[in-house]
Amino acid sequence: MPLKTDRIGPSPAIEVDHIGEGDFVLCLHGIGGNRRNWHDNLPALAKAGFHAAAWDARGYGGSDDYDGPLRLEDLRGDVLRLLDHFGVGRAHLIGLSMGGRIAADFCAAHPARVASAIFCDTHLGFAHMSDKARAKFIALRKDPLMAGQEPADIADTVAATLIGDPAHEATYAKLVDSMNRLHKVSYIKAIEATVSADLRALYDEVRCPAMVVVGALDRVTPPRLAREIALKLGDARLAVIPGAGHLSNIEQAERFNALAVDFLSSQRRMP
Repeated sequence: MPLKTDRIGPSPAIEVDHIGEGDFVLCLHGIGGNRRNWHDNLPALAKAGFHAAAWDARGYGGSDDYDGPLRLEDLRGDVLRLLDHFGVGRAHLIGLSMGGRIAADFCAAHPARVASAIFCDTHLGFAHMSDKARAKFIALRKDPLMAGQEPADIADTVAATLIGDPAHEATYAKLVDSMNRLHKVSYIKAIEATVSADLRALYDEVRCPAMVVVGALDRVTPPRLAREIALKLGDARLAVIPGAGHLSNIEQAERFNALAVDFLSSQRRMP
């Protein structure tokens, strides 16, 4: 069953890959990602009886760039028009890192449109980081680009901070490829929006059934932060995936898929 690609207007147009039939599942990538990050997951979700989709957020991959800063409310609106495009009343959301924050914001703003959510390798903003660690995070990603380099020039360095086990050469290659595909200006906007946002109250209004997933080797958003989110969500499931770093859905795709299918199946066909 091949992936299909839709382009959804108006401007900025959003591109989305999708496959399968059944309850709709939308996968939202992280700050250095694109819809290809979910290509090891979409077929497994489709095989389990879901209509599985992954987007390129505005300014990423095949989607259009945009004027002005990146705002959560704009991303929220993009999710809404994507669901409307597919005629979806209620969707299951899977968000990784930045995608998790987009998912949480959408859950709070449009609870009637969400059946369940899986929050992966994400956090409550950068308040958990020291000033030194926050500055290092920004400098690694933003400073070289502002000095004239391109995303491809920093791809190897950033990928090394994301992978859990450097021995996973195929995963490392996928992370480098993901960084290579970034739109430079839009990526800088995403960094600025992500680091400056205070997200500590973001999950307070999430009321849907939820699961929190994190790689045991995630150094960017470690398991203790996932536990913090799970506690804020009340009875949310928490799953820690051994041998995975920040992109647990890529580094341990089979384990991730099994967890996601099990959780989503328990929420299937919600009224």
